[in-house]
Amino acid sequence: MAENNSYYPAQLRHLNTYLAGLVKGRLWLKVLIGMFLGLVVGTLLGPSVGLVEPDTGTLIGNWLAFPGQLFLATIQMIVIPLVIASVVRGLAASENLEQLRKLGLRVTSFFVITTALAAAIGLWIGGLMNPGSMMKSLATTVPATDVTAGAAMPSVVELPQTLIGLLPGNPLDAMVEGQMLQVVIFSIIVGIALVSMEPKNSRPMLDLLDSLQQICMTVVRWAMRLAPLAVFGLMAQLTATIGFTAMLGMASYVATVVVGLLIMLGVYLLILKLIAGQPPLQFLKDSRDVLLLAFSTSSSAAVMPLSIKTAEDKLGVRPSVSQFVIPLGATINMNGTALYQAVATIFLAQVYGIDLSTGSMALVVAMAVGASIGSPATPGVGIVILAMVLQTVGVPPSGIALIMGVDRILDMCRTAINVTGDLVTCRLMENWSGKRLPSEALPQDA
Repeated sequence: MAENNSYYPAQLRHLNTYLAGLVKGRLWLKVLIGMFLGLVVGTLLGPSVGLVEPDTGTLIGNWLAFPGQLFLATIQMIVIPLVIASVVRGLAASENLEQLRKLGLRVTSFFVITTALAAAIGLWIGGLMNPGSMMKSLATTVPATDVTAGAAMPSVVELPQTLIGLLPGNPLDAMVEGQMLQVVIFSIIVGIALVSMEPKNSRPMLDLLDSLQQICMTVVRWAMRLAPLAVFGLMAQLTATIGFTAMLGMASYVATVVVGLLIMLGVYLLILKLIAGQPPLQFLKDSRDVLLLAFSTSSSAAVMPLSIKTAEDKLGVRPSVSQFVIPLGATINMNGTALYQAVATIFLAQVYGIDLSTGSMALVVAMAVGASIGSPATPGVGIVILAMVLQTVGVPPSGIALIMGVDRILDMCRTAINVTGDLVTCRLMENWSGKRLPSEALPQDA
């Protein structure tokens, strides 16, 4: 017996060593473990199992989410300086203004086209799967909601003033208020000005921004140590709040959105394979860390530093490309959000028995593209944009109350697709810009 007793602890020590070695250095695996444990703990605390009283479960869930909120707050703290430093240095690293103009036009055009395509896929998959047909009886029980506080689309008369308003009259105000689009535009103007200057005059500012960028990345490295614990807490809080029952009740709607997002992912991987020659499985393997973190945090801004690092280290993208495309993509490239808005509009129209005309569907696509540009890269913003889209096409915005319960799950999914779009765009722009360095081609060949 003594031999057996000493044998089992030795086996356990060996197993612990093996598991520690397996997890070490694998952020994606730590995040997956955190998500799974958070799902289990949240289910036990939530209304589905009812291990504790609802108020107690909510209290525990809020405390479990504290590391996640700390993680998000830390990242958000350095997002503005990181965006300024990255965009300006990315533009200043360009060889000339002509190359910069071509890159900017290509990036913006690709973002607009893929966002419109995503919205069209959402309308098509929503009509095909018809998720709202099973829930028409719920239309009469939908409570009123005040989520409709979305800005209306500007008229032709107001459009010039709206475009002028994109320029930050006071850049410091834009930074304080978190107006990401204005911050990016300000950074682009500064970057172009530095490209136009003599190198001896622009060098001191570039050196200062390089130091600022290194400071931001150091803070990011500190925050990333919290990532698995943050994912665990956020997932536990989410599941404890809504429970499995509420999620299952909206299964048809959730499945429709997820299928649409998977189709969009397939489109991206196909484009990557045909144009850049990047094997889809290799791309997913290289970007799995950042995609899992984007899924967990529901924020493109929160994973922006890791997106830049992944693009440069794993996908072989030059800093001059990645540091321009990623911050710009996190601001205007919301393809996953556009697809979600299209599906949600179709779903609620089906619930209320409203037939959307071809013109209304075209308006949904245009609204999804326009409203996504410049929307904050933070959790939950899709709901506010959706309220504006619904109001425009005549669907009662109060129906948002139906989908609020599962919005966080879908927010996680669409954020992962948004970040995928940013990384794919980076890889394509690197391929189109030519003159790849030998060391930058290694990740693709590996």
